[in-house]
Amino acid sequence: MGWSPHWYSTSSSSRVKALTSAPCWRFPTFAAGFLTRPIGAAMFGHFGDRLGRKATLTVTLLLTGVSTFAIGVIPTHRQIGAWAPVVLVTLRLIQGLGLGGEWGGSVLISIEWEHFDKWRGFFASWPQWGAPAGMVMAAGALSLINHALGAQAFAAWGWRMPFLLSAALIGVGLYIRLGISETPDFTRLRAQNALARAPVLEVVREHWREVVLTCMARAGEQGPYYIFMTFVLAYGRQTLKLDEGMVLNFVTIASVVSMFDMPLFGACSDIIGRKAMYLAGAAALTLFAFPYYWMLDTRAPAIVASAMVVSVIIHDMMYGPQAALIAEVFPVRLRYSGASLGYQLASVVAGGPAPVIASYLMHAYGRSAPISIYLMAMGAITIVSTLLLAGAAPEGVRAPTVAAPSYAGPRPGAARSN
Repeated sequence: MGWSPHWYSTSSSSRVKALTSAPCWRFPTFAAGFLTRPIGAAMFGHFGDRLGRKATLTVTLLLTGVSTFAIGVIPTHRQIGAWAPVVLVTLRLIQGLGLGGEWGGSVLISIEWEHFDKWRGFFASWPQWGAPAGMVMAAGALSLINHALGAQAFAAWGWRMPFLLSAALIGVGLYIRLGISETPDFTRLRAQNALARAPVLEVVREHWREVVLTCMARAGEQGPYYIFMTFVLAYGRQTLKLDEGMVLNFVTIASVVSMFDMPLFGACSDIIGRKAMYLAGAAALTLFAFPYYWMLDTRAPAIVASAMVVSVIIHDMMYGPQAALIAEVFPVRLRYSGASLGYQLASVVAGGPAPVIASYLMHAYGRSAPISIYLMAMGAITIVSTLLLAGAAPEGVRAPTVAAPSYAGPRPGAARSN
């Protein structure tokens, strides 16, 4: 639930862009929020590894919440002219800053408990579950508002309502954050005076390979996701001439399915291994890239809906086990920084640019085949990167039982490699 407010925020932004023709709602504006995510990952990763997971997560929630609410009250282009898109982009950048530090802490709060070790993939999938949950709430709110007001009123002022309503969701998230305890692993590290002095610098110096590989391993999950769930809205409306409300409803249905299959794939990774589950999803993506658009281009509602549901299931084959896969690569004392950097760099190189690249390919070639090739390329990058990625860090998911500045050798009881 704690991760849901953030996805409600970003999902509202992306869907408002797709459902309106306002000058400031362009895919590059949407992508702007991704630029500050690595900065947020580095900044809040430092504090998360130095001050604690809980306190850092509270700050990231407030940062994203305030900026999201503010989007709902920004003046119009008619009122302040060119400053309107400037204000919007600024708020999107602030959103990205908070989101950059959010994911890593949410995952660590979920897995850094000894009694969760056996089903770490399952428990780590629940912060991921917040993504479809937030999207269901955002898509549902936008669909209801769009239906109640009509396209003209929605484009004029109705798009503000989901952002204003986010205040309630942020309040729920804050209540949850304040009620949780610091993780035993971080508490143990702090008691042993084993915290890293400069965790971000140490990660870059000693674990740069893991950061790069986790970033590239996300290419086949992150990029296609925004094509499947965001670009599809514009593609359905502009290219296929489908009713935008119907396509938005299909997105909501796909997100509901995701809420059920994501924990399932996380649990499967506890049985067959992280990499095996993840590679199966990447392979499925490459095979589905062309059939996906063949199904969409039929314009038959049932087939279009099926394509969108299958696409999100394939995505979740990677996204479900992804949190545990990435977090386990880094030692506990550097985990917030390392996992956050690897995860959020993918937002810049794969996630944010994906709708922009898809729009360009569609405009340049006038057909969907180049987009399918783009999807296959991202899947191939993910397969290679995942194969090169090491398994769990030598010290496993548990914090060391004695204070130590760095890992000195194999220890009994280390987590198995996945």
